[in-house]
Amino acid sequence: MSRVVVVGSGVAGLIAALETSRFHDVTVVTKAELAESNTAYAQGGIAAVVFPDDSVEEHVADTLAAGAGLGDAEAVEVLCSEAPGRIRDLLDLGVRFDTTGSELARGLEAAHSHARVLHAGGDATGAEIERALVRAVRASATRVLEHTFLTDIVIDDAGHAAGVEVLLENGTALTIEADAVVLASGGAGQLFLHTTNPTVTTGDGVAAAWRAGAELADVEFYQFHPTALATGGSFLVSEAVRGEGAVLRNAAGERFMLDVHPAAELAPRDVVARGIAVEMAAQGGKPVLLDATGLGAGFLAHRFPTIDAACRRAGYDWSRVPIPVTPAAHYWMGGVATDTRGRSTVPGLYAVGEVACTGAHGANRLASNSLLESIVFAHRAAGDLAGGVPAVWEWREQGAGWTRGVGAASVADGSWGRPEAATTVDRAQLQALMWSAAGVHRSREGLEEALRTLDGWRASESETPTRGEREDANLLQLARILVSSALEREESRGAHFRSDFPAPRDAFALQLIHAREVTVPC
Repeated sequence: MSRVVVVGSGVAGLIAALETSRFHDVTVVTKAELAESNTAYAQGGIAAVVFPDDSVEEHVADTLAAGAGLGDAEAVEVLCSEAPGRIRDLLDLGVRFDTTGSELARGLEAAHSHARVLHAGGDATGAEIERALVRAVRASATRVLEHTFLTDIVIDDAGHAAGVEVLLENGTALTIEADAVVLASGGAGQLFLHTTNPTVTTGDGVAAAWRAGAELADVEFYQFHPTALATGGSFLVSEAVRGEGAVLRNAAGERFMLDVHPAAELAPRDVVARGIAVEMAAQGGKPVLLDATGLGAGFLAHRFPTIDAACRRAGYDWSRVPIPVTPAAHYWMGGVATDTRGRSTVPGLYAVGEVACTGAHGANRLASNSLLESIVFAHRAAGDLAGGVPAVWEWREQGAGWTRGVGAASVADGSWGRPEAATTVDRAQLQALMWSAAGVHRSREGLEEALRTLDGWRASESETPTRGEREDANLLQLARILVSSALEREESRGAHFRSDFPAPRDAFALQLIHAREVTVPC
């Protein structure tokens, strides 16, 4: 029996822990409480082909289309074909999906050719899945360390992941030895001023993997959800609301998305987010309006109880008046580069969920494929570990479609400090900078200025940095990598939009791979 450490307790981490604990001694390290993660806030649902009028082939086609030419065909096929089995697993674990009569209820979301999105509690799908998985993990033999912060991944002399270094809640440093490490620590929404992510999403796992020598991929692709409630806190208003018939209007009450895309409000998320951003700029930065008044008070309260309550707390009866919305950073398509079994380029180090880049999302995630990706690839990573940590570490073949990001080795190093003249990074300033320069709209001028500013900041030089200081260091490190990669990608594709290169370019129909050490992929 091997020792496995799982970092993170969203759906990916919980499934990885639950499945791996059948064969190995598992310790879960989680930054907050076991149930606190992005999963718990996921409203929309899970996309899966479980109805006879749909097909895996169509789900694959929709996913690849949304990925704007960068979706990895193998990863997408795995994602969509294994979805039905993973839904059955969740039902067996006691997840209570919504039903219509005796059948599972389903919804339609943007860029899907069929209504295939399952939901629970109306708009509380993630919370319901988290509830069932937390209960199952608590009932297993898994050891759980809550309020425990990942500081680094331990790498042995052979270059193998051999455990993790963490800070316990009381500030005590601890090294947990392991035969394999599974990162499931989520994204880095706290890079941006406006985000739908909770405060724990500071990219700790991605930054630790970078320092450990793992390759990162697609870091420039950050998805901005089109509709967050523009009342502070960026509360997400699910895409499913538009799927049910809500429309977007400008300050004059006009439906502007009709002139942006044939699918209007149900266009891919990047298109809708940019359409909103343009309209906001035209009206002096004021939010646009999401009009759900035609759906009726009873329907809204039943189908979207969480959103309904949030709107009313903010002082809006959205059954009577449109609500103000704005784009917000939502999901990172990039992360630790992995194969379809969750294996990174560092032996013994796995990554699953939003912390990973499987290539399944390409340049833009299809709605409600994120929970699905976490479930599918966490199962596959656990399956890979079932017989023990593989003795031979075979990274997926890298062909002509792979290239290391230019200048990546100089983007960020693993140290805490920068030149003495640098200013200690302020998180609020970093978030504002990233929102303005690397948000929905980007340009060479803005990105170059942002990189100069980031290079003038340093992390805390304290000998014993606090958790907050370590988070800031991780955010600064990742901001430099993201901005550098966005600067390198001289085109617009998926969630990445450059005003100076407003169209996709064939030369960039590939992933940009970043690694600390200068290497040339085979």
